[in-house]
Amino acid sequence: MGSGGKKKVDAVFEGGGVRGIGLVGAAAVVEEQGYAFENVAGTSAGAIVASLIAAGYSTAELAVILREVTYTKFRDPSLLDRVPLVGPLTSLLLEKGIYEGHYFERWLRDLLHAKGVRTFRDLVMPEHADEPRYRYRLQVVAADISNGVLLHLPHDIARYGMAPDDLEVERAVRMSMSIPFFYEPVKLKDAGGRECFIVDGGVLSNFPVWIFDDGTSEPAWPTFGFRLVNGAASPRNKVEGPVSFILALAKTMLSAHDARYTKDADFVRTIAVESGDVGTTEFDLRPDKRDRLYESGREAARAFLEDWDFERYKKAFRQKKSEESRGRRLRRAASPP
Repeated sequence: MGSGGKKKVDAVFEGGGVRGIGLVGAAAVVEEQGYAFENVAGTSAGAIVASLIAAGYSTAELAVILREVTYTKFRDPSLLDRVPLVGPLTSLLLEKGIYEGHYFERWLRDLLHAKGVRTFRDLVMPEHADEPRYRYRLQVVAADISNGVLLHLPHDIARYGMAPDDLEVERAVRMSMSIPFFYEPVKLKDAGGRECFIVDGGVLSNFPVWIFDDGTSEPAWPTFGFRLVNGAASPRNKVEGPVSFILALAKTMLSAHDARYTKDADFVRTIAVESGDVGTTEFDLRPDKRDRLYESGREAARAFLEDWDFERYKKAFRQKKSEESRGRRLRRAASPP
C-alpha cells in the first residue's frame, strides 16, 4: 500500500501527440479509485503526462491545465518556416523539422518549476537510490537515430557526457516528443564527439510497458499501461505535396509502431483509450473533441478496473515467468566453468 493507505501502481503512458488528453482522463479514474502512482514512464505525449505526475501534479490539476492550454502555440515556426510555399520544405531540409519546440519546452519548464522540479536529481527516490531501474521516479523514452539506439532517460544521457542527475526534466521530455519532421530534433554530441540527432521515442518504442519489469520476481504492485487506440473513425492524413507526404509518413510510423503485436501479459494490464478521429498533431482541436477524448479515457479506465484482479494477473503471467527466471539462474550456477 502507498501513502495514506492508497494502492501503489506504476504507470507507463504511450505517445500520441495531442491525443494524450485521453491518457489524463484514464489516469484520473485510476487515481480516483484509490491508486497512488509510484514510478511513471512515457514516450512523447506520454512522457509529458508522466513528467507532470512525477512532479506532483494530481490528475485533477492536469485536467485543468489541459483545458486552459492553447495547443496551437506548440506549433512555433522559425522565421524560415514562415516563408510562403518554400519555407516549410527548406526548414525540413536545413533544420530537419518544421517547428522549433521552444514554446513547448518553456511551457513544461514553468509547470515543473512550480512544483520545485528542475533536474532528475529532484526526482530521485531515496529508498531506491542505489537501484538503477528505480532510482528516478520518472523515466522517459527517446531515440538516437544517429546511432540507432533506444534511450532510457535520464540514465542514457551519460552517453553524451552528462550526469543523469543533472539532466533537466523538460529537456528530456522535449527529446522524447520530437516528432520526426514535425519538430526539430535535439542535437547532442556523443563520447566520440559525433553529432547525434535525438527524436521521438515512438520511432523505436511508443509503448514501453515493460520498462519497470525486472523478470526475476513477482511485482509487489502492478504496472498499468495507458495506450491510445484508433477507432473506426481513425483520422486520415491529407497528402498534397512533399511536406504533407513526409509528415503523413512520420505520423503513420509513430501510430503504427507497437500496434501489431502486444503480448497477452501486456494486454491484460493495459487501459486502451479510444481516440476516435483525433489526429496526433491536431493542435487546433475543438473544445468538444478535447472533452470527448478526455471522457473516452475515463470510460476506458472504468471498464478496465471493473475486471482488473492483480492476484489473478500474477498467477497467470508473473509466477511462471519468475519460476523460469529462477530456473535459468540455477542452471547457470550448476554449469561447469
